[in-house]
Amino acid sequence: MFRQLPRSASMASSSACLMAHLASFTSAITTTTTTTPTKIHAALLCRPLLSKPISCSLSSTNNAASTRPLALPALRSTALLGNRSHTPRAAASGVAVQEKSIAVGDKLPEGELSYLDKAGNIQTIKVSDLTQGKKVVIFAVPGAFTPTCTQKHVPGFTQKADELKAKGVDTIACVSVNDVFVLKAWGESLAVDDKILLLSDGSAEFTKALGVTLDLTGKPQGLGLRSRRYALLAEDGVVKVLNLEEGGSFTVSSAEEILKAL
Repeated sequence: MFRQLPRSASMASSSACLMAHLASFTSAITTTTTTTPTKIHAALLCRPLLSKPISCSLSSTNNAASTRPLALPALRSTALLGNRSHTPRAAASGVAVQEKSIAVGDKLPEGELSYLDKAGNIQTIKVSDLTQGKKVVIFAVPGAFTPTCTQKHVPGFTQKADELKAKGVDTIACVSVNDVFVLKAWGESLAVDDKILLLSDGSAEFTKALGVTLDLTGKPQGLGLRSRRYALLAEDGVVKVLNLEEGGSFTVSSAEEILKAL
């Protein structure tokens, strides 16, 4: 698309050299617009695509060998990106998204979770209200009614709820990226009663703030973005124990493991 400028006496100054470059480039675009739409699009996109410095030579009619290079600053190539910022590809489905997760000693991020009360009314609770001045166990599951969560994780905390509270735990809460209606039906099917507070993080905002998202997009189960499985102990909102699983595994986040840490 770019044509080499002839060394001639007409270029007597750096501005003349620059104008010649621009004229040459404009001519290339004009010529391209007579071709296919694909080439027209490519030509229009190439306007900011000068990625390397350009040197041109100034010569006189008396001394054709005497030249002085003119360097033009390089321009960042953004045309092929459509002037949009680059974003990394999403993590492969079925694995934890690479992000900084919460750690022991960190303050729990603020968030608002929801649940259905016994009368069927939607209630919301802030994480700060849930944890302030209290010793709280929060565990998370990838999804309600999923096999491991239903058969092992929640029943384990239900069975050990009295032992945990005897150790000074004020509240046991289960967080899941599900809606409140699904969680209520799930809780009733597992007879959790008042032993566990099932909390909806429907938009995964709290899960994202914790840095524990699990991307299950593309999986046949249709789960999409969920939470990694974990169990943590927080005192006055500060994480004291954190048992974070890889993906949806169930090895260190059981009620028994939290009891050992108390």
